[in-house]
Amino acid sequence: MRNSMGSWTFVILFIVFMSAWATLNSIAGFHHWDKYPFILLNLFLSMLAALQGAILLIAAKRMDAISAAMAEHDYQTNVQAKKEVEELMELNHEQLKRIEELTALIKAKS
Repeated sequence: MRNSMGSWTFVILFIVFMSAWATLNSIAGFHHWDKYPFILLNLFLSMLAALQGAILLIAAKRMDAISAAMAEHDYQTNVQAKKEVEELMELNHEQLKRIEELTALIKAKS
């Protein structure tokens, strides 16, 4: 529902509906079911605004939940990556020590 209310189709249809409502209720000689201050139309617009406000809040809460889940996933990925990088650095240091030992042995034999 929020996707349909947030579309150009909805906006255009809404403008057409509002224009038709105002025109049909303003034309002389036509049966007026909602005279000039358009009280019934104002009631409908207030209900629409309340509905849209609720839909926006629901959408915002959903996006917050999605963002929180993505942030948690990113955090877990970063923790795992840090662990792997630390393991690789430790392995690299061990390899460097062995290379230095082998270099020292080669120099000692020469």
